[in-house]
This record gives sequence, structure tokens and C-alpha cells, in this order.
Amino acid sequence: MSKPFRTLDDADVAGKRVLLRVDLNVPTENGKVTDKTRIERVASTITEIADKGGKVILLAHFGRPKGQRTEADSLKPVAAAVAEVIGRPVGFAADCLGPVAEAAIAGMKNGDIVLLENTRFYKGEEKNDPAIVEGLAKLGDVYVNDAFSAAHRAHASTEGIAHKLPAHAGRAMQAELEALTIALGNPERPVAAIVGGAKVSSKLELLGNLIKKVDLLIIGGGMANTFLFAQGKHVGKSLCEKDMADTARKIMADAEGAKCRILLPVDATVAKEFKAHAPARVVDVDHVAEDEMILDIGPKSVVMVEEAIGTVKTLVWNGPFGAFETPPFEAATFAIAKTVGFLTREGKLKAIGGGGDTVAALNEAGVAGQFTYVSAAGGAFLEWMEGKALPGVEALRNT
Repeated sequence: MSKPFRTLDDADVAGKRVLLRVDLNVPTENGKVTDKTRIERVASTITEIADKGGKVILLAHFGRPKGQRTEADSLKPVAAAVAEVIGRPVGFAADCLGPVAEAAIAGMKNGDIVLLENTRFYKGEEKNDPAIVEGLAKLGDVYVNDAFSAAHRAHASTEGIAHKLPAHAGRAMQAELEALTIALGNPERPVAAIVGGAKVSSKLELLGNLIKKVDLLIIGGGMANTFLFAQGKHVGKSLCEKDMADTARKIMADAEGAKCRILLPVDATVAKEFKAHAPARVVDVDHVAEDEMILDIGPKSVVMVEEAIGTVKTLVWNGPFGAFETPPFEAATFAIAKTVGFLTREGKLKAIGGGGDTVAALNEAGVAGQFTYVSAAGGAFLEWMEGKALPGVEALRNT
């Protein structure tokens, strides 16, 4: 069976100039990288190409310079951090196009690694300008994309160039695509999705796509309040998009038509004010007082969710159940995360988590490493879950 995407297994890199698009948009302070997670994710792709005798030419963006050269947005300090993570020297070229980049690449030996300056110093990068695409393509013989987190953007360095050179997915991109295929592409059924977070309005397309794909949709977070309100329940001072009530009712009706069961909380942890260690109580969702707000789902709901997850084979998770950054409102998210981690470890479940808040919550609960896969690619992960084609991914398909 042929793979849907071309990967490094299909690439001939020995003696070739390999343009490797990575996500090095890392947090820095005073010119020092403060979190190397994104570099660590692409390290194995960099070293594999170098070990196979390829000349590794790293392409990346940094910040939002909007086509202006600014020292604050230079990738130069990041080169040192990459060298530290991979334990090898990494050269730096002060441009990503033209004579400076060409000279740096011309001086490379097989196995060398060079980072080119910020691609977004050129306005045409984000416009996928054919002239920029041509200029970049000229620098390499093979293109490898290992930046899933930038794959939802049709930019010159993420999409345009893939049509000019033999194009392949790097190892981090490959892991992400394989995980997403497990989750919704061709999942083992039954499949459940947890969707939390604050607003229904920001996840409308997501909910619309999921009810067609999953057998069970578990709704938590602030958006659950909107669904409860749509069912005629009083939600007091809770975060709630009352103007989305009709939309919530339509989603519930569409889910019924698609034979997708929706699970909403039956009890909640409420407080009169939103602050750490505020006096809180647990009530059934029918008994939220006017001056109270729902800040987490309650223990009965946790048991109900855990029992439901115990009946499925695949789970996709995007968004927490409560205000997990503020104790005691992390209880439900952490408890359910630990159950999911346990079921995954036992081989009873394939669990894929993604999105900024979700990653933070799973890390805090200490279970991120127990999931089948955790995606750090916020926007790209969400667009993929919404059923959208990602330009940077489509360009790597085996057609």
C-alpha cells in the first residue's frame, strides 16, 4: 500500500543541497532562546539528512517583521540554540536569498548545516510570490518540510517551493500526519472527540466537521455553558454566548441526524468570583444560582466522561473542561487526562491531543508523554480538525 505522503524514506539526499523548512519561531529573551521544544522536535530530521551526506539548509520564519529587516527578528541567535540541541556546528547566512545565501551554500560540505536568515524579511514570502519561490528553489536540489505548525499557510517557503523541487515530509511532519490519520483520517472506531475552550463561535467549523466524523462528542469548557443555556438551563454569571443558542441547538439536531451522541456536563463546580482558591461548590447544572459562574465540570460529569471514554478506541482532544490555570478549577481536566493517559498506556485507546491550552493542561497534569501523540501546532491542528486542506501538507501528497 503506498503512503499518502512522500517522506524522507523516499528522498535521495546524499551530496544534495536540501532545503529543510522548520519552525524555529521560538520564545527568546535578551537574545537567548528560552524554550527549545520546537528545535528538539526537528533535531532528528536535521541530523538524519546530515548523516546521509546531505547539505542541510534550514529555512524558517521568526516573529512578524512584515517584510522589514529588524535586528529583533533575526534568526542569528537561534542558530546557536540549534547547534546546542543537535550537538553540531550550525552556520548562519545573513540572508535567505541572493548572493549572501548562495555564497554560504556554495561553501558547504556534505553533512554541513546552515541556517538562512528569516524568510519573512521578504514581503513576498507570505504572499507566495513566484519570484521568491524561484529564488528559494534555486538554492536547493531537494525540499523537505518539517514545519507542520506552518503548514496551514500557503507561503513561498511552506508551499510554493514544494512544487519546484522534489518535496518530502520531515520526521516531525510525518509523525504529525500519521497521528492525525489515526485520529480522524482512518480511525479505529468508536471515535470520541473532546472539545473544550471558551467559545462556540471560534469552534463552529470544528464542531460541524466533528459531528460527521465521530461517534461521540464531549463538550466542556465555557462552550458547554452555551449548550446548557440553549437547553433552557440557567447559567448565572458563567461565560456564555447567549446569541449562539440557536447555533448550539442546530449543532445538537445535526448531531442527532449524523448519529453522533453529544455529552454535556450534568453537574458543575461553581463560584461567585473567578480567582484562585475562591470558595466553590458543586451543583447539578439545573441549580446554578444567578450570582454564580460555572468554572469546571463536576465529579458526576467526570465519571460520566471517563465511562464514555472507556467505550471508545480513538480519542481526539482539543480544549480543557474548566479554567485549569486557576485552582481548584483544574480538577476535571486533570482527572480525565489521567484516565486517558492510563487507557492509552494499557493499549485500550489511541489518544491524540492538540492546541495550546490542551498541551499546557496535559503537561501540567503530567500525562502528555502517555498520549499516543500531542500536537504543538495550534492553528494548523485546529484547521486540520475542521476538515480543511492544509496547503503545506497537500503539496507533499503522493498523487
